[in-house]
Amino acid sequence: MLDLNEIRKQIDATDQEIVRLFEQRMRLTQQVAEYKIETGKPVFDPEREHSKLETLGALASGAFNKRGVQELFQQIMSISRKRQYQLLAGTKNDVSPEYTQVEEIPAEAATVVFQGVEGAYSFAAMKEFFGDGVQSFHVETWKDAMEAISQGKADYAVLPIENSTAGSVLDIYDLLVEYPHYIVGEQIIPVDHVLMGIPGAKMEELTEVYSHPQALAQSKRYLEQHPDWKQTAVLNTAVAAKMVAESRDRTKAAIASRYAAEHFGLQILDQEFVSSNNETRFVILSGKPCFKKDARKISVYIELPHETGSLYNILSHIIYNGLNMTKIESRPIPKRNWEYRFFVDFEGNLGDAAVQNALLGIGAEAKKIRVYGNY
Repeated sequence: MLDLNEIRKQIDATDQEIVRLFEQRMRLTQQVAEYKIETGKPVFDPEREHSKLETLGALASGAFNKRGVQELFQQIMSISRKRQYQLLAGTKNDVSPEYTQVEEIPAEAATVVFQGVEGAYSFAAMKEFFGDGVQSFHVETWKDAMEAISQGKADYAVLPIENSTAGSVLDIYDLLVEYPHYIVGEQIIPVDHVLMGIPGAKMEELTEVYSHPQALAQSKRYLEQHPDWKQTAVLNTAVAAKMVAESRDRTKAAIASRYAAEHFGLQILDQEFVSSNNETRFVILSGKPCFKKDARKISVYIELPHETGSLYNILSHIIYNGLNMTKIESRPIPKRNWEYRFFVDFEGNLGDAAVQNALLGIGAEAKKIRVYGNY
């Protein structure tokens, strides 16, 4: 009968030898890194690594061990590269030279554009971020807002990028690829719809309710209690509030935000009625790359080689440097069937050594990377 304790002792001895050899290999790796720094050679040489893995796999006995050896050495090579990137990062002053560190996002005398109308949630997000005295204007579409920055009509744009219930606003990610703008901040706004009418209106007088179709759907249970109310869908909730305010009709009400009620001078008719109960995250975009000294979130865009393990290899740079990834989103690349670009958020500051190491590694191994912002 096999002696389990004896087998474990032999495993421990083998593991110790593996550790000793691993550290020996890492010392040699450091010499390789020093040579590459002096000569300017790239750290990542995919053709050599592929050839090396094939050679090492051939040394193993059986298909299972061959695959295991290749996977083991793939990890060892990945760790080796990360150490080389650390050494290389120490020789660079800045891996994101286009970015300027600032104490505060420069907003004095700035002009801000938002999509929608006054009283919409994007309007509220702008007010929360920039203050009530901000100079602003609105446009019809998100693309119009991006164009306003490109044409110099606005310094900043406020656009929704994610809802806690509905998920990501995917069109915004596509616009981020299309336009060379930067994320310099974010603002989270609670999405709570309330019932409002003109001052002096009473619930028993109401005959018609206006709102966006989604807001009407979210208020379905409440509206079922009032089957005699006509439900009219309009472009958005703020437009609904504006229509009711302009109508001066006591029989009409809107389902919209508290911000809209305040902006259009409407009265909240039912304090108990709140629908939706979620949050929307808005990003603040600028044509100029800057980040606050205390910024703690980084957003990047990555295109990867269309091959096995490429996403894992890229994300390993975030993991290995002890960074916390908070979001990943994929979007198809036009005219390249079944290939995707990835948008990744992780915690950190561009001034952190761990962030610089991760970005250097990602940049060397991805087909394309762009830092959208640190905020």
